[in-house]
Amino acid sequence: MTEQKEQVAGEQGSLLLAIETSCDETSVAVVRDGKQILSNVISSQIETHRKFGGVVPEIASRKHVETITVMMEEALEQAGVAPSELSAVAVTQGPGLVGALLVGGVAAKTYAMALDIPLIGTHHIAGHIYANALVHDIVYPCVALVVSGGHTELVVLEREGSFRIVGRTRDDAVGEAYDKVARALNFPYPGGPHIDRLAIEAEEVVELPRAWLEADSYDFSLSGLKSAVLAAINQARMKGETLNTAALARGFQESVIDVLVGKSMRAIQEFGARQLLLCGGVAANRGLRAALAASCEAAGVPLLVPPFALCTDNGAMIGAAAHLKWKSGEFTSLDMKADPLLSLEEWSVAAPKPVE
Repeated sequence: MTEQKEQVAGEQGSLLLAIETSCDETSVAVVRDGKQILSNVISSQIETHRKFGGVVPEIASRKHVETITVMMEEALEQAGVAPSELSAVAVTQGPGLVGALLVGGVAAKTYAMALDIPLIGTHHIAGHIYANALVHDIVYPCVALVVSGGHTELVVLEREGSFRIVGRTRDDAVGEAYDKVARALNFPYPGGPHIDRLAIEAEEVVELPRAWLEADSYDFSLSGLKSAVLAAINQARMKGETLNTAALARGFQESVIDVLVGKSMRAIQEFGARQLLLCGGVAANRGLRAALAASCEAAGVPLLVPPFALCTDNGAMIGAAAHLKWKSGEFTSLDMKADPLLSLEEWSVAAPKPVE
C-alpha cells in the first residue's frame, strides 16, 4: 500500500469488496461504511451437497474455484463500482474449511495486490454478529447468541469490535445437531428447516431432557439430546410402533430452545447487556426467534435479528465486520494464511487510545 493510502486509511468512509468462502456458499459483496449493502451475490452449493447428506470439503473447494472470479465481477457490476474506487478487500480468514478459505484468500490477496489497496482478513463469526449492524444500531454492552452449523457461542461485546466468549458448545453445534436429527428422521440436507416446520405444526410433544450443565455454566451440550432422539426412534422401531415424527421434532426443538433462551437471558442480566443479538444460520429458525422475542420483551431488552437473507453465510456480513478493522487502521499482511481455528477474541479490534 502506498504512503498516501496509509495516511488516509481509517480516517474516511470505506468501500469494501468482501469475500466469503468459509464453507458451502461463495459470496461476494460491496459494502459502504459497514452499513450500506451495494451488492451481495451468493452462490449456494446446497443442491450439490444434498446427495451426500452434508458438506463435502473437497467438492466445496472446487465449487468456490469455479465461481469466485465470476462472483467478484458480478458484485462490482451490481454495485456500479469500479475496482479503482475500492478502499480495501475483505475476506474470511477463518474459521471454516481450510480448502474453502484458501480459495477466497488467494482471490482477495491477488485483488488487493493488483489494486495496491489494503487486505482485511476477517473472522467469520464476527461477520455473523455484525450482520446485525447492516440493519440495526448496536448499543453496547450487548450479548450475541451465535447459532450456526459449526458454532454455538454466547459472546459479550463490551464495546464495538470487542469479543469475549463466555459460553460455547462442548460437542455438537446447534445446526449440526439439527442436521443429524433430521438425517435420522429421513429428511434431506439441510435438515434444520424441516425440523422447525414440523415442530411449529405439531400438536403433541415427546418430552426430552435439557442439558443445563453446571449451575453457573454458559456452555452448551447437545450430544445427549441427540442420543435421546435416536433412542426414541429406535424404541418405536423395536416396538413396531408408528413414530410421531412431528411430536419428536417438537420435543427436540423445545429442548434446544429452552436452554439457548435460558442461558442467553441469564447472560443479559449478569453482564448488563442492553441488547441481545441473534446471529448465525440457525437464527432463521422461527421457533427460536419467537421464544427469544417473547423473553426479551418480558425483560425489556431489545432483540436484534438480521433478515433471513443475512443469517446464512454471505459477503455483506464480512464487509460489516471488516469495516471495524478499517476504522482502526488494522490491516492484514499479504502473507495471510487461512486459519480454520482463528480465535474470535484475538481478532477483536484494538481499544481506542485515550484522549490526552
